[in-house]
Amino acid sequence: MTADDSFGRLDDDDYPAYTMGRAAEMLNTTQGFLRAIGEARLITPLRSPGGHRRYSRYQLRIAARARELVDAGTPIEAACRIVILEDQLQEAQRINAEHHRDTKPTSTPPAA
Repeated sequence: MTADDSFGRLDDDDYPAYTMGRAAEMLNTTQGFLRAIGEARLITPLRSPGGHRRYSRYQLRIAARARELVDAGTPIEAACRIVILEDQLQEAQRINAEHHRDTKPTSTPPAA
C-alpha cells in the first residue's frame, strides 16, 4: 500500500484509523467503556498487526450514541441493544426508501 492509498482511505467510514486511546479521547470516555461495548458486541474493533484495537469512524459514531444513553442512566447492555435496534431501523428505512424509488411507476400524461 502506498501513501496515496492510505490517504484515500481516510474518507472511508469503515477504515480502522483510530487507536483505542485516541478513540477514547475523541469520545471523552475511558478505554474500559470501549472494551465494555466490545464485550457487549456492539462494536468489534479490528486489530492491528501488533494486536492493538483499531476503530473506524462508523464505530466511533455507534460508541458515541451508546455513551449518550449510558450518560442518561441506561445500563450499558440496554444501551447497546438500543443502538443496535436504531441502526437496524435506519438500514431498513434506507432499503425501504430505495425500494420505493426503484418501483415508483413513471407517470404518463392522460390520453386525450
